[in-house]
Amino acid sequence: MQEGALLELKGLNALRGSREVLKDVNFKLNYGEIVVLVGDNGSGKSTFIESCAGIVPFKNGELYFYEEANSQNLIRDHEGRKSNIPKIGITLQKDGICGEETVEERILIASEKSSKNYDSDKMGQILSDWGLNHRKSDRVSLLSGGLKRRLSVICGLAPAILSPKPMTVLLDEPSVGLDKSARILFINWIRTLASRGHGIIIATHNNDVIKCADRIIKIGKKGKIKESIGKSDGAIVEIPTCSSSSDLISIRHLTSWALKMEIRNPIDTVGRATPALVALLLSYSIIEGNGPLSVDILSSLILLPAFITCIISPAIINRFNEAECGKWWHIMLGSKIRPISSFLGASMILPIPLTYLSWFILIGNKSDEYSYDALLWLWLPILSLITVGMASSALHFLVSDLRRSNSSVGSLLLIALIWPFLELSDALSILMTSGMTYSLSIQSPIIGCIIASISSILIWIVVVYLPDY
Repeated sequence: MQEGALLELKGLNALRGSREVLKDVNFKLNYGEIVVLVGDNGSGKSTFIESCAGIVPFKNGELYFYEEANSQNLIRDHEGRKSNIPKIGITLQKDGICGEETVEERILIASEKSSKNYDSDKMGQILSDWGLNHRKSDRVSLLSGGLKRRLSVICGLAPAILSPKPMTVLLDEPSVGLDKSARILFINWIRTLASRGHGIIIATHNNDVIKCADRIIKIGKKGKIKESIGKSDGAIVEIPTCSSSSDLISIRHLTSWALKMEIRNPIDTVGRATPALVALLLSYSIIEGNGPLSVDILSSLILLPAFITCIISPAIINRFNEAECGKWWHIMLGSKIRPISSFLGASMILPIPLTYLSWFILIGNKSDEYSYDALLWLWLPILSLITVGMASSALHFLVSDLRRSNSSVGSLLLIALIWPFLELSDALSILMTSGMTYSLSIQSPIIGCIIASISSILIWIVVVYLPDY
């Protein structure tokens, strides 16, 4: 077995909001070691686990991972996230699994296996041992609480089980919800994984799990830690092994996951399209009831349904909030989670059909009264609206990020997106009356769309690349 450390916390002072939970923590997780965290509720066990995963703000201190014996990689310090963590296994206190996923899909993602290197026999053996193989095609929302917890535990252990190289495994209250037979199985499996060189940190209140520890860390009320030697109970048992490495979880995994969730339950599409169509019908009733409107108002009404779809809060935020699913993805993707989530949350497709639908409903057979260029170039303001959607999505993610104090103030920034909308309305009204002009004057539709896009992109950049404190 290799010797040395897998991860290290140096001089850690960790925060939960404005409260300092852990103080002056110096800790190393060594190869082949099981470390159990104990302490009262609220003492900081989950904060310790999440500090090791690099997602808790540090007041002071650093988190390092060691991919090789002498290769020290700084993951986080008091200035924020510095780099992404290497492959780990993690079970969060609230599972971190979306209910729309199937059991097999979640295992596949958690074990970082692509369809090319997925060993169905070994995965089937793991699921069978934990009593889940017959439910592998079921959605997680259909599982009982106990089976959901079993799945969450398997997802935490699977990366280590299927990795030929030792890695870190972080488990937050894994025994909660497990029956006695499952707890015994869990203890024997982590003891077996430790014998293969994997380092395991477990936060728990369960005495049986505490007895399997090599080291016990007690977290006191003031955030100080005290170490003692454990009993190292547990048996070495036969569990699957793997001879080939898997890839790190990537943006591709998150994109595929988000698309699957939306296809199965299109709450994002329906949630955006419904108010947009209502706005379109109201606009139509206004036009029919009041007679001809000015071109400026008419252009705004044409773009209004698409604008509404852009500024509505994306459904992926609710999916991320479900059982702390977003926290799991944040751990895996690190700083990449912000830009890719804002893209996935933006309304990219709906503005196109809605804008053309608005044109044909609101203009109807009066198209010949306006410049032909308006319909020909209608795609241009739509393209700019998509950048507005990206900025809006980023702002909604900022507001939902409860780790950042006073983040709700960020919702007021949505008001700033009205200006790009007005710029696009002006551009469309010019297209409708004067047609396309290719000059660089302020009155050019192209310049108006460029100004709207640049202002939206600047908002997106500021929000997405705020320091990750």
